[in-house]
Amino acid sequence: MAMVVVTTVSSIIRCSYMDHRRSGTPRLKLYSTLIPPIDRAFFLPQSKTRVFPSVSITCAANKPSSSSGISSTAKIRSEVLSPFRTVRMFFYLAFIASGSLGGLIALSQLIGALTNASRAAEVPNSVSGLGIDIAAVSLFSFLYSIDNNAKNTQLARLSREENLSNLQLRVDEKRVIPVSSLRGIVRLVIVAGPSSFMSESFKLSQPYTEKLVERGIVVVPFATDGSNPEFDFNDGSEEGGVIDNKRKRLWQLSPVYPAEWSKWLDEQKKIAKVSPESPVYLSLRLDGRVRGSGVGYPPWNAFVVQIPPMKGMWSGLLDGMDGRVL
Repeated sequence: MAMVVVTTVSSIIRCSYMDHRRSGTPRLKLYSTLIPPIDRAFFLPQSKTRVFPSVSITCAANKPSSSSGISSTAKIRSEVLSPFRTVRMFFYLAFIASGSLGGLIALSQLIGALTNASRAAEVPNSVSGLGIDIAAVSLFSFLYSIDNNAKNTQLARLSREENLSNLQLRVDEKRVIPVSSLRGIVRLVIVAGPSSFMSESFKLSQPYTEKLVERGIVVVPFATDGSNPEFDFNDGSEEGGVIDNKRKRLWQLSPVYPAEWSKWLDEQKKIAKVSPESPVYLSLRLDGRVRGSGVGYPPWNAFVVQIPPMKGMWSGLLDGMDGRVL
């Protein structure tokens, strides 16, 4: 208890000092959130995991933006995924430099041979050497550009995934967690559009509720028109209680800080060349990476066919086999 008090007091002093340094006026801003343990059993009833509560204290002046460039974490992940790309690019640059130097030497020899009649016999060799150097520089420049474009594309994708993992979700009235906390627990499906689109997506998912829950799918409805969609979880059948609970589990999450979610979605639509007003969906793998996206209603029937269940004889073997990463 004493350690928690000391940590909190030191964080208050540091936050106040940073705000004073930035604005010139002493202000105190402290965001202190007690995050309860994530109840995995609420998503997967038979899982047994003990998670300890933690205290998260963040200075408002230093609060990072959800899309502030490419972080060092994304760069490290890129190096891990493509460990030999940096080595290849280094050798490409070395070959380009060597070819350029050789081309300059060959060009000077060619100019000297053309201006001196006694060295006319050297012209063919100088032209041949200059051509080889130009061809080598062109080839390795082309290979370097391919690797560099692939690196930039991969970094952009990893950065988008990291920004997505930092977005906040509300589980219930007392719990707010980042998207990254659900990695390895559930497969998120983000549905973004007007409230009428949300309601229709909910109705289309009803016949597949049980199978979607078995596959660990949890929907994140994000209403782009600012209104809260209303979902009717009661179907009035005899087995309605069990089905209603599964529907609530399927549609239990809600986005926090809509401006950040809207900004992230707008960036994805801009990259995909989709109209900002178009309703879209994004399906995430179990490891948190995007496996599929599209315009319109989510293909619930395709999810049931393509995604393996979370339990059963294939559950451990097929974890993460959710499709290729986009």
